[in-house]
Amino acid sequence: MDRRNFIKNSGLTIAGIGLSGLTMPSVFAQGSPNKKIVVAVMGVNGRGNHLAKLFAKMPDCEIAYICDTDERAMAKTIADISAIQTRKPKGEKDFRKALEDKGVDALVNATPDHWHAPGAIIGCAMGKHVYVEKPISHNPHEGELVIQAARKYNRIVQMGSQRRSGNGIQQMITDIRNGIIGNVYMAKTWYTNARGPMRLKDAAVPSWLDYDLWQGPAPRKPYQDGLIHYNWHWRWHWGTGEALNNGTHEVDVARWGLGVEFPNRVSSLGGRYSFKDDWETPDTQTISIEFPENKFIVWESRSCNKFKVDGADRGVMFYGDNGTIFNPGGNSYTVYDKSGKLIKNSKDETDSTDTTNTVSAGGNLDQMHVANFLDCVRTGKLPNADCEIGHRSTLLVQLGNISWRTKQTLEIDPKNGHILNNAAAQKFWKREYEKGWEPKI
Repeated sequence: MDRRNFIKNSGLTIAGIGLSGLTMPSVFAQGSPNKKIVVAVMGVNGRGNHLAKLFAKMPDCEIAYICDTDERAMAKTIADISAIQTRKPKGEKDFRKALEDKGVDALVNATPDHWHAPGAIIGCAMGKHVYVEKPISHNPHEGELVIQAARKYNRIVQMGSQRRSGNGIQQMITDIRNGIIGNVYMAKTWYTNARGPMRLKDAAVPSWLDYDLWQGPAPRKPYQDGLIHYNWHWRWHWGTGEALNNGTHEVDVARWGLGVEFPNRVSSLGGRYSFKDDWETPDTQTISIEFPENKFIVWESRSCNKFKVDGADRGVMFYGDNGTIFNPGGNSYTVYDKSGKLIKNSKDETDSTDTTNTVSAGGNLDQMHVANFLDCVRTGKLPNADCEIGHRSTLLVQLGNISWRTKQTLEIDPKNGHILNNAAAQKFWKREYEKGWEPKI
C-alpha cells in the first residue's frame, strides 16, 4: 500500500465518537526518511508512561502532548519526558484537542481496553497514524471498524504486539516455515500470575480524575474505589480479562507460527475460583481454538497461581511431527528433535526475567516494535503488527471469552471469523455505547 499518494480532502466529514466541531488537520507528508515524527500519547498511568519515554528516546521523534484523564499521571509523564527531550510536552486532558494540532503526526494509545478501538478510529479520522496497545479492540466488531478506518483514511495502525518485531521470534517463525520440526500442528500458550482479590466500593470521584472522559464510549456507571487504574481489566464493561490482557501476545505468536487465520471452532472453560470478590472475568481459563487446516491452539491462564508451566511464567510451545519449539515469552527460543534432544538454542541476552511486568515487555522487543512503527510512518509500508493482523489474533481470544460467557462451543465461519447460527453468542459481537459515542467510519 503506497500511502504517499494520500490525497487530502478538506471537505471530508468526520463521523461519530464525539468528533463534533473538530477540524481535520493536514496530513503528514511522507517521503522524507529524516522527518521528525511528532507524537501525542494517550493514557500514561502505566504502560503509556513507558511508551512515551521510549518514543521520546527514538531518533527524530518528539512527544508534543501527554493526554490523560488523571492529572497526576499526566504531570508525572510530562516531567519524565521533559528530562529526555529539550521540548517540554503540553498536557491535554482530552486527546482530541491535542490531535487538532496539525503538527502532530501520530497518536500512541495506551488507555484501558474500552478506549483502544474508539481512540484509534478517532486518530485515523483526524489524519494521524496510530500505535495502539493490545488488544486492538474491546469486541470483534470494533476490530473490524479499526481496519476500515485505517484503510479509509490511509493511516498506519500498529497493534502493540511487540513480539512481531522481535528478530529472534522472526527467526523462529522462519525456522518453522523451513520445516525444522516438520509439520507443526499444535501450539500451547499460557500465562500465570499471583493476583490477589479485588474489592470495589462506592465512593466519590477523586478530584484528580475526569471520570466521565475516562468512561468515554462506555455507558455510564457510578464510580467505585478499587477499579482505577488496573482492576478494570476484570470487569467486562471496560476490560477483557486475562485472555486479552496477556493471552493476545502468545496466541498471536501461535497463530503466526501455525500460519493460520480464522478458526472453525472455539470453546472455553474456567471460572473465578481463587477468591469470592468483584472479579467478573475468569481467573482460571482454557480456550481451545481449532482451524480448518487441521491445526490447533490452546490457551491456559492461571491469574492467581504462579506455578510455572514448562519452567516459564508464560510462553508458546509448538508441536510438530519432527520435534518441538519453546518460546518462553521473550525473544529467545529453543528447538528439540523428536526424542527431546536440544538441537538449537537461540538466546537473546536482553530478555527480561520478569515476564509478568505490566508496564514493560523487557528486553528490546518494545524498542524494535516502536522503531518498526516509526519506519512505516516514514515509508508507508505496512507495519509488522498491522491492524488487520492484530484484529485476527485478538479475535481468537475474544471468541474464547464469548464461548466462556455463553457456556457454548462456537462454530465459526473460517472465511471471516464470524460466529455461525448462535444468537446468544452473537450478542457479544458488539457492545452498547454511551449516546453520542458510537463509533462510525
